[in-house]
Formats: sequence, structure tokens, C-alpha cells
Amino acid sequence: MKTNPVDAFRARVAKHAALADPARLRIVDLLTLGDFSPTELQAELGMPSNLLSHHLRTLEGAGLATRHRSEADRRRSYIRLAAGALDGLAPGVEHGAGRVLFVCTRNSARSQLAAALWQQVSDIPSASAGTHPAERIAPGAIDVARRHGLQLANRSPRRLDQVAGDGDFVVTVCDNAHEELTGLAGVHWSVPDPLRINTEEAFENAFTDISHRINGLAPRMHAA
Repeated sequence: MKTNPVDAFRARVAKHAALADPARLRIVDLLTLGDFSPTELQAELGMPSNLLSHHLRTLEGAGLATRHRSEADRRRSYIRLAAGALDGLAPGVEHGAGRVLFVCTRNSARSQLAAALWQQVSDIPSASAGTHPAERIAPGAIDVARRHGLQLANRSPRRLDQVAGDGDFVVTVCDNAHEELTGLAGVHWSVPDPLRINTEEAFENAFTDISHRINGLAPRMHAA
């Protein structure tokens, strides 16, 4: 049975609210390692039993913790992390796309790297384009791609109006392109232009920035 998106969102809000307290966050950290009795948690945290009871009730109410009786001493109980307790805390799938289109001004570095990186982590097709494409891909982009096992050498910059299609989820990776395309649906990543400095370090920094952002976006996308 599919979960109602509103209910799932409310459950995530409740979990975040419960974890906003430092003591409850510490309790959950401990429960990721194993089960604890209330007495053990009290000793670990150095707090009075009535306050600990309040925190545990809050965690149980938010679906983060459960308790069960000891098989050895039925007067004793253990607190454990609830099954799937931490599921859904990260943003969930929010967008559908037939293709992800990465756009920068010259389509010679950032957007090319982004499209190549996307193909490594998602089954959704990717493409890249430029608002004012260059004649060729920047050598620095080809070099950093090669160092990370990607091939850009056989690709060519292309114009946005020649590439864009219905169903594209557009990601601008260049401030100039984003500001030129005001009103275009999609998201923007403000990635510094490595060609401004044109050093190996600048291209590595751009590659790392784009890679982290793609790893964050890909799990939130589904094929439309």
C-alpha cells in the first residue's frame, strides 16, 4: 500500500522535531549501536529518570524507538531503534523527469562534467547544452574527467535550443546561464567557473562540487 505523501511528510516532521533536542539526538546515536535499558541510558547521559522518561516517550511517539521486556528479568526493559527509524529523514523523491539537462554558458566544462557524472549514478538519461556554446570542450575539463575515469574527449558543445526538449529537468550549473534563463523551470547550482582560474585545482574543485550535488539529487529523481 502506498503511503500518503502528506502523512509521510508529517511523519518526517515529527522525527525531525524529536531529534531537534540534543539529548534525544544523543539517545538515537547510542541506539544505532545497540539496545540500552533506561538505567543504562540514564547513566550514559547523566540525567534524572523523569527527564529520560520524557525523552523516551517522545522518541517512541515519533516512531524512532521501541521498547521490549528482558527475557531474563521481566521487570527490566530495553530500548531499541525502531525498524526503519531513520528512513525518510533525508528529503524524499520529489521530481520526475524524462531527462536531466545540465546547462552552462559555453557547455565546455561544468555542464559536460555534470552530464557524464549523472550517467554513473542514475538510469534517467542526461544531456548538456550551453546558452552560448564554445567551439570545443576545455582541456582542463577533459583532463579532470580522465583522472576520474570519465571520457569527454569525443563530445562537442551544443546550443540549448538544439538540445532542450519537453520533459527535461533543467539544472543550470552556471550563474550566467541561470540569470539569462530567468523563469526556466528547474534548479540552479552556483558552481564557480574553473576556466576563470584555469588550473588543475580549479577543475578538481568544480568536479568535486558537481559530484556531491549529483549524488544528492539523483536519489530524489524518478523517471517520468
